[in-house]
Formats: sequence, C-alpha cells, structure tokens
Amino acid sequence: MANHKSAEKRARQTERRTAVNTARRSRVRGSVKKVEEAIASGDKKAAQEALRLAQPEIQRGATKRIVTKNAASRRVSRLSARIKAMA
Repeated sequence: MANHKSAEKRARQTERRTAVNTARRSRVRGSVKKVEEAIASGDKKAAQEALRLAQPEIQRGATKRIVTKNAASRRVSRLSARIKAMA
C-alpha cells in the first residue's frame, strides 16, 4: 500500500488509466471480432463495412498506445487482405 501522498496519487491515476485502457482494448478487440465474423459468414460487403468501421478504432488504439503502431497496421493489412481474397 502507498505510504506517501504522491504514491497514493499515482495509485489513483493508475487505477483510472487502467480502466480507460481496458475499455479501449475491448473496443479494438470487439471491432476486430466483428470483421472476423463478417469474413467467416462469407459476406464481402458486410466485411468491408465492418473493416471500414474497425480501422479507425484500431488506429486509435495505436495512437493511445494500446497496441503498437506496427501491430495496428499489420492487423488492418491482414484483415483487408483476407477480405480482398474473398470471392
């Protein structure tokens, strides 16, 4: 447990930041999952629309340091490649 005033403040800040980061990570995962489900259903139009909505979420995650910039780019790239490969 924190003994100093500054350490107590840091503990409070960390708690708030953790909650925000968890919510952001959840939004990124949820948006990716919607794209995955659309790809699995075989509906190319729905998959493209889901990716169009997911892409800003993923990039925002990179901006806010939830995922690294390269991981975000890789994720978007691989999803778009899978959609492009659909019949």
